Amino acid sequence: MQPIKLITDYVSDFVSARELNLLQEQVEHAVTLLETGAGPGSEWLGWLDLPQSFDREEFQRLQEAAFRIRKQSEALVVVGIGGSYLGSRAAIELLSPSFYNHLPRESRGGPQIFYAGTNLSGTYHRYLLELLRERDFSICVVSKSGTTTEPALAFRLLRNLLEKKYGREGTRERIVAITDRHRGALKELAQREGYETFNVPEDIGGRFSVLSPVGLLPIAVAGVEILELMEGAEQAYTAYRAPFDSNPCYQYAAYRKALYDKGYCIELMASFEPALHYFAEWWKQLFGESEGKDGKGLFPTSADLTTDLHSLGQYIQDGRRHLFETVLHIEHPTEDVLIPPDPADLDGLNYLAGKSLSFVNSKALEGTLKAHASGGVPCILLQMAAPAPSYLGWLFYFFQKACAISGYLLGVNPFDQPGVEAYKRHMFELLEKPGFALRAD
Repeated sequence: MQPIKLITDYVSDFVSARELNLLQEQVEHAVTLLETGAGPGSEWLGWLDLPQSFDREEFQRLQEAAFRIRKQSEALVVVGIGGSYLGSRAAIELLSPSFYNHLPRESRGGPQIFYAGTNLSGTYHRYLLELLRERDFSICVVSKSGTTTEPALAFRLLRNLLEKKYGREGTRERIVAITDRHRGALKELAQREGYETFNVPEDIGGRFSVLSPVGLLPIAVAGVEILELMEGAEQAYTAYRAPFDSNPCYQYAAYRKALYDKGYCIELMASFEPALHYFAEWWKQLFGESEGKDGKGLFPTSADLTTDLHSLGQYIQDGRRHLFETVLHIEHPTEDVLIPPDPADLDGLNYLAGKSLSFVNSKALEGTLKAHASGGVPCILLQMAAPAPSYLGWLFYFFQKACAISGYLLGVNPFDQPGVEAYKRHMFELLEKPGFALRAD
């Protein structure tokens, strides 16, 4: 079974084989910059061979910590923002039952998983704190510096609650910090208080960190086989070093560039499985922060179909022709429901009796692709064989490498994010942060 298939039937009318072949040399040059470290941002390439080079000893310790949390706690709170939580949440949402947190403990096999520090909403965090007062809970705090405003404030609130419930000694056993190996406020606090720590790799940026301890610890606490995830990524590492004409990762980057050059400035990731919602959120950060600079880049956005066909569908079908779709499809879902017959057939659906919802969903996907492509929307179809850890490892690596190549094709550094700091500077001025003075942009 091929883990990831690139299906181009619905984009070939917009990008010819000749145009794609003309981009081959540019893609190969971008790959050379990436794999030799000759391109900008080369100090952030630790993710490139991580599936082969990850620290096995730390990996074993990470699995032991996850096992302890699964036994000890009713809930785990993952504290982080952006790449510090999106990858793990994407994996947990895809590889766990849809209503994981609502299942009885014996069905879950592990703690409920909640997220904090993803926003500055007092309402959100107040309700979360109230929920946790009656639960045994642990914290996985993810921050390289420990001073990023959103997670740092959430961690302060949650640590305060832990200390009230368990005392300082008990709290020590319920916090795991994933942070810089050597320095930073969180590293200093973890050393002072004796929290177990794992390393944020120095040469991996947050949005490329899902296959490091940043993503792996929460994923393991959810009961996902993280070794299978890494094995899938390692297979992708090998597969996506193939020549252009047999490499779907390189071809995807080339299609994106060809469409961008034709004026398609928005890429809409669409999927027909709700469990892929947070994968699209992870993907948006990956491409948005990597490409969106120097006045360049595709704008990455997403839609949940068929849901959004009843809201965005009209615009996609008949609106301005400046977007294309990357449709992510799961070929073999793990669960399904058969449609029963109804003697009255008042809804007129008996013609579907005996068929499965997944069958109907697949026809909705096929019909949507045909409609959008005929309406002037190029559609790239990426098909994942099944929602399995190894296949997800493939998919994470597919997009990471395609993203890096795409950045070099655009002529930008895909590994920095200078614009992320702009809102912080103005926010700190308004909050009158001590020692802070707003500099001219």
